[in-house]
Amino acid sequence: MRLDKLIQALLPHGEQFYDMFAETAGYIEEAARLIMKLPDAEPGDRDDVIRRIRDLEHLGDDVTHKISVQLNATFVTPFDPEDIHQLASALDDILDNIDGSARRFALYKVGKCPPELLQLMEILHASVLELVRGISLLKGFKKPKELMEIIKRVNEYEDEADVTFARAVGKLFDTVQNHSEIVNLIKMKEIFVTIETATDRCEDVADVIEAIVIKHA
Repeated sequence: MRLDKLIQALLPHGEQFYDMFAETAGYIEEAARLIMKLPDAEPGDRDDVIRRIRDLEHLGDDVTHKISVQLNATFVTPFDPEDIHQLASALDDILDNIDGSARRFALYKVGKCPPELLQLMEILHASVLELVRGISLLKGFKKPKELMEIIKRVNEYEDEADVTFARAVGKLFDTVQNHSEIVNLIKMKEIFVTIETATDRCEDVADVIEAIVIKHA
């Protein structure tokens, strides 16, 4: 074994990054599951769900900060530091958008929701579940084919979200009949946008994972 490889093998490799990514992914999955409750929840229950999602977003921020601190303190990382930073940032963006959508439910005092909103939330949750599985497989890069299948499914969910979003917004415009309904349309459209953006950020995470797999598989 070459001396440089021997030294690298003996140095600590920042295995804790995998645990922190898994922790963040867990918060994202819980937030994505909780937000599906908002469309049909009673006002009081909605407030509780929104608070819980906000707490998860704060926990996610804490982990992202820990990753940044640890990255600066770790000499040898499990994969490229730039990829670690991008993965942490992309995961945080998913949680930010879920929280942003939940906050709008409270801010806009949303009433009845179109069924397409729940459909979009379900797509988001399905995509997040794939990412949770993908994060769990990163360590050791032992199942690159399975990881690539996960990436493919996340991309498919993002495409499905795009179609659902376009159909939902088109339906919102079709139902507008007076000025007051225009205001409601704008509010609901913003919620649709943040949920759809969260699925976009899922695809960003998948892209980072794909880049990592290509480098290390």
